[in-house]
Amino acid sequence: MTQKGYLFKGQKKQKTIPPNRHGKLLHIRKGKRVVKPSKITKEMDADRELTKFINHCNEIKAATVANKDGGQLSIVKLLPESSGDVKE
Repeated sequence: MTQKGYLFKGQKKQKTIPPNRHGKLLHIRKGKRVVKPSKITKEMDADRELTKFINHCNEIKAATVANKDGGQLSIVKLLPESSGDVKE
């Protein structure tokens, strides 16, 4: 059994902000903190596909410009050939 009455099982200690930090940095958490939605709608799928297509087009444009300037930038992962079909 704990000596402090506010720290029984299941109860958490309330975090308090220190009066001053004197130049100490805030703790930055690593990793993703995005919660995926429970329902995925057709609009969300369509938006995701559109975003992938736009990103792919931008990468191709950047690679062609870099190659014209004498660089060695190339696309590693290509989209499947079914991207020409429009889903409705």
